[in-house]
Order: sequence, then structure tokens, then C-alpha cells
Amino acid sequence: MRKPRAAVGSGHRKQAASQEGRQKHAKNNSQAKPSACDACAGMIAECPGAPAGLARQPEEVVLQASVSSYHLFRDVAEVTAFRGSLLSWYDQEKRDLPWRRRAEDEMDLDRRAYAVWVSEVMLQQTQVATVINYYTGWMQKWPTLQDLASASLEEVNQLWAGLGYYSRGRRLQEGARKVVEELGGHMPRTAETLQQLLPGVGRYTAGAIASIAFGQVEQEQLLASGSLSGSPDVEECAPNTGQCHLCLPPSEPWDQTLGVVNFPRKASRKPPREESSATCVLEQPGALGAQILLVQRPNSGLLAGLWEFPSVTWEPSEQLQRKALLQELQRWAGPLPATHLRHLGEVVHTFSHIKLTYQVYGLALEGQTPVTTVPPGARWLTQEEFHTAAVSTAMKKVFRVYQGQQPGTCMGSKRSQVSSPCSRKKPRMGQQVLDNFFRSHISTDAHSLNSAAQ
Repeated sequence: MRKPRAAVGSGHRKQAASQEGRQKHAKNNSQAKPSACDACAGMIAECPGAPAGLARQPEEVVLQASVSSYHLFRDVAEVTAFRGSLLSWYDQEKRDLPWRRRAEDEMDLDRRAYAVWVSEVMLQQTQVATVINYYTGWMQKWPTLQDLASASLEEVNQLWAGLGYYSRGRRLQEGARKVVEELGGHMPRTAETLQQLLPGVGRYTAGAIASIAFGQVEQEQLLASGSLSGSPDVEECAPNTGQCHLCLPPSEPWDQTLGVVNFPRKASRKPPREESSATCVLEQPGALGAQILLVQRPNSGLLAGLWEFPSVTWEPSEQLQRKALLQELQRWAGPLPATHLRHLGEVVHTFSHIKLTYQVYGLALEGQTPVTTVPPGARWLTQEEFHTAAVSTAMKKVFRVYQGQQPGTCMGSKRSQVSSPCSRKKPRMGQQVLDNFFRSHISTDAHSLNSAAQ
């Protein structure tokens, strides 16, 4: 749940999202075209971009930058005016979101804080449009801290499936259990104690819960207004690195169409490392239809606790790959016919820091006694059960590839990289129009030629 910072928030309206105002703010400021060092103007006498009348010092001193004036206020009146403008805009333009309604309507402070907490965690690295349905389903299933504390990790993973960053759901449940079992069912009331006592709650999330649920932005508002430049936050120039984090580099001109969205400078992301593995969909006939084998991942690390098809790390040759994968399958299901193991294609799925390529295999057990017992950590599911189980998006892609390679089907994943006829993309609309145009003319011309020949 995104909101203005402490210096500009007030009452229930302080949930205003910075993303909602960014485009309008950029348009209003697009006429301004400061130089690369204008971000420091008015605050640092040594900066070449400082207002007239302030002494200029040698260039070496310019690099000893302080806090950018774009992110500080000069007096209380400026803060008051900015706060009023922002909240007025928010009252008119705010989106109708389920977590905002809960924060406004819920009178019980613990339930209100819990609702805010869930929304803040779900919104980390995830778009609002994606979160809405997950949030609604979560709050319907577990409307209170006590409900979530009594749930199993399997249920949490199942509801979270597809949302990504699965450790978030696990930490939410761990936090709920801690509140119920150690804190008497009452959420901590300040940002400091929230961050200290709840797993997975950092500075921003703690501040959001404390301000929206408990009104802590209101308690400290006067203090924040009275010490405008006392404690810089992320909007801080580095005094010792030799370059301001916020000023545009000389090699990159100011983009007038973006306005203030030129700032802050976005840090370059490290590309995800690439990994490969082989996975197999093992299928056998069952009383209620075909069954597929799933095994559970470890309780820590990537996709912790989720279910997946038996998988092994990539081997340098296909022969070694098949041997390793068959051994993994036999570890869960007993002796299997190696000759039935088929390579179906590949799936590429990118997690936050890993680009993982799955070589997809399939093995259908036919004409033999079904496997009825499996070791702990494995289970047989019908296809319908698979789609509601706690499985990752990557495994759903793998299963679509398997389904697309079965006789009489053509259901390959649109996002999978598979060399098969049924996974080929359709021509673009423009190409289809051209194709239809030429087909009709070719057909007409051919008919005319046949008539003339007769």
C-alpha cells in the first residue's frame, strides 16, 4: 500500500501512491530543464549551479555534494502547501482498491494492521493489477491474524502460487504465528517495533503499517516539519564517492518529456545467472483419470515448499541426462521402463535472479500395475488437482508443454521455447490481412483461368 512520506501524509488519505502521480507530476514539471548539477542548487554554495550571489569554489569541492534540493523543503509553509496539493490530488484521483477500503472501514486496529500488512507484502515487486485478486482471495480465506496463524504452509503456498517471491507468503504466516503465540494477538504499534518483531517487515513496510493502521505519520508530523533537513533518507548525494547519485551524468542529457521522472537515477541491475535442469512429467492411469507425480521442494531456498515434477541438474550429454533423470524418477516411483522416456522440448522461466531453462521430458506408464505408494515428499495428483496445487508458474509451463505433445492435442505454452508445430506463433494481424487478400485474388485468378481453358 503506497503512500506519501511522513512530511506530507495526513489521516486516511496518506495512502496516496507515488506511481499514480508520477505522470501528472512529470507533465507539470516538463518545462523545467535544469542542468546536471541543478539538483544541488540552493543547498550548496560550492555547486556551479547554485543561485547567483553564492560563492563558487574550485571544481574539486563540487563533488563534495550534500542533499539534493529537489527532495528537501526550505520552510514549513512550503511543506504545508505541498501537502495540501498532494492530498487534494489524491482525494480526486485515488483508485478504489480493496486494501484501501479495509483500512478506512475496519475499526479493530489489529485487523486493520493485518489487512495493511498483507497488502504491503503482496505489493512488493508486484503490480497492483496482479495483486487485487490474490489479496481478495487471501482475506476471504484468512480474514484475521488468528486464521492465518492456524493455516498450513501448504495452504499458504497454494494460494500464493503464481504471485512469485514465495518467501513473502511464508514470512507472513510466520509473523502471524508470532503475533498470536508471543504477542497476545496484538500487532506492534510503532514502525520501530514492527520492523524489530515481525519477520520480513522492513523499514518501508513497517512505516506503512504504523502510519495507515495506527496513525504514527500524524504523531510525528510536527517533528518532521520542524526538522526539514535533519535526516536525509534515500534522497541523498554521496559525499565521498565523487559523484551525486541524483544528478544526471554529463553524458546523458535531460529528457524534457520526463520532467522530474528523470530522477532518481535507477541503479543498473545485475543480469540473472543462467541455470539448466531436466524435469519429467511422469503419468500413470488412475481410477479418476490420469495421475501425475509431484515431489516437494526443500523448505528453504528457491520456491521453498512448493511442488514440482521430479528434476535434476543439467548434464553435459543427453545420455547422462536421461540416466540421471531416470534414477531420480525411480527414487520416487520404483522401477521404470527407460525406453519410454521422451524429450518434448524446453521451457525458459526467469525468476528474480535466475534464468532457468528446463529440458522437458515425458514418461507415460501404460500396461503395468499403477504405483500406489510413494515415499514422503511425493504424491500422485490428477490433472485437475495439479492446477489447484501449490505449484510454481514454471511447472505450469512445463505441464502445458507435456499436454501439447500428447496425441490429439496442441496446447503448448505460448511463453515456452519449444520446437514443435503447435507452438509456432500465429502471423501478426497485418500479415493475416495480406495473406487473406492474396488468397482471394489467387483463387479468383485460378477460377478465371480454368473457365478460359474450358
